[in-house]
Amino acid sequence: LYEAAFLSGGPRRVADLTLVSMARQRRLLLAHTGWATVVDPRGRDEMERTVIGAIGPEGQSRIAPVRADAASADAVRSIADRLVDAGLAVPDGARSGIAAAVRQVRLASVAVVALGAIALLAPAPSEMPRHLVALWFALPLALSLSCLAIARMEIHPYSRWASPAGQRLLGALTRRTGGTDERTYLTSVAVRGSSAVGEPDLRAAFAHREQHRGRPREEWRGERPGGHGEEHRRPHGRD
Repeated sequence: LYEAAFLSGGPRRVADLTLVSMARQRRLLLAHTGWATVVDPRGRDEMERTVIGAIGPEGQSRIAPVRADAASADAVRSIADRLVDAGLAVPDGARSGIAAAVRQVRLASVAVVALGAIALLAPAPSEMPRHLVALWFALPLALSLSCLAIARMEIHPYSRWASPAGQRLLGALTRRTGGTDERTYLTSVAVRGSSAVGEPDLRAAFAHREQHRGRPREEWRGERPGGHGEEHRRPHGRD
């Protein structure tokens, strides 16, 4: 499931899946106010231990910084490395290289249009007819737009994270998400993200997280709830 989550949505999807899985097992409380509270401090795998460690020794933290810390942890990088070695995930360098190349071609298209407009609207007389000037700039514009069209057809069907082989694997998983058991539910979360979460409280917790994304952890610490009900109090004993 962690591998499917990474192929579908990258490191943050893996963190989301871990949070949802632990919450459904009542080993982690995700409050609708956006706070995560540890109920059982014993992680059953490396990702769960990573999430518990990201919450911190006090056993309570905002969901947003927990998600960010868990997504950048060694456990997620290990998952990514295994998937890349298996040919299921796109290497990080390839992802950034493709994105940079597409941006450069887009900039080239804009530059051609701008230079062509300047050349056509320039008041200085030119010996070359205007339609030839327009044709001179139309050729590189057509080439750059063709490159963008080819890139869209070749890259668009695949996610940012999954290789073609990884996408085929995800397609097979998607066809199996019609059941009602726990694993099918978590598979749906892995493939579709928090939008597949059905419980209203969990959906509210993730929605609250989105509202506060990007703020530093120090600000979260200053907002620790006090007296907002039992949902924010960390249990002191183990099961």
